[in-house]
Amino acid sequence: MADDFPDYLDVDYTDGEGETPADYPAIEDKIEKAIEVTRRGLEQYHTPAVMWTGGKDSTLTLYFIKEVAERFDLEVPPAVFIDHYQHFDEIHDFVDHWADEWDLDVVYARNEDVGAYVDDHDLEPGDDIPVAELSEHNQHHIRDLLEYEDDTFPFLLDTYVGNHLLKTVALNDTLEEHGIDGVISGVRWDEQEARADETFFSARHDPDIYPPHDRIQPILQFEEAAVWDAFWNFVVPDTVEGYPEEGYVPQGADDLPEGITVDDVPISPKYFAGFRSLGSEVSTDKTTKEPAWLQDMENTTERAGRAQDKEDLMERLRDLGYM
Repeated sequence: MADDFPDYLDVDYTDGEGETPADYPAIEDKIEKAIEVTRRGLEQYHTPAVMWTGGKDSTLTLYFIKEVAERFDLEVPPAVFIDHYQHFDEIHDFVDHWADEWDLDVVYARNEDVGAYVDDHDLEPGDDIPVAELSEHNQHHIRDLLEYEDDTFPFLLDTYVGNHLLKTVALNDTLEEHGIDGVISGVRWDEQEARADETFFSARHDPDIYPPHDRIQPILQFEEAAVWDAFWNFVVPDTVEGYPEEGYVPQGADDLPEGITVDDVPISPKYFAGFRSLGSEVSTDKTTKEPAWLQDMENTTERAGRAQDKEDLMERLRDLGYM
């Protein structure tokens, strides 16, 4: 632990240790815990921020933050959106729209050195980027931290070097620039083995890896199905005017209540189109046209359509400071 990490914090880093979603059997149990963790995070950290990808998990987390802030007279922290230059256009549109609707301060985390090279040379995903053309900062990460020896690497998010530069470096540089001491994120225990041992308050204090900070993780206890349960029975009825107060699960975009469109609900249109998990435009696919919440969640993998989600890669990225 970094000696100079803030000593004003009073959080339990063991909270959630050894637990699974089964320890929070009802949706009300899960929501109650999410509110408890969110409130603690907003009260304890001086400069928190919420990670927002435009996906269902981070948007649900953002909803809890907004509700807790309003209920307990706390400030809504800025949202950090990692722009890795390979998003679906619909994700950018969704984030812009709901940032405006919810009056959010959005900080865009970008590896601008890589982005500038891509723009200057009109690169497409998969094209090679020469390591020597990048800044000393990026070269340090590539050569010294990743121990990558090739002269070039592909401009792709689903590779070790590409993911680290476009996500981890972009995030850590933003944390340092803004002095963020607590990152509120929407990771879940059931997503991947690499996240199964996470706790509700998780220390990231090694200054050799990342700017010292904590991760605050309010929805660890939600399974994929519970996330959708929370959306259609709590989030949407609470935030969308005219939506049935008792909740309603639509069978698709054309089954929303009368007068309500996809743009009216805080759920990315990509989920309506059949995507269960949202990665990059070039590495994410869908296996069915059914809306995400109607798919077989018990017998299929949530992230099957995402090329980067291999356990060894995710574990290595976590060790280097990503989510």
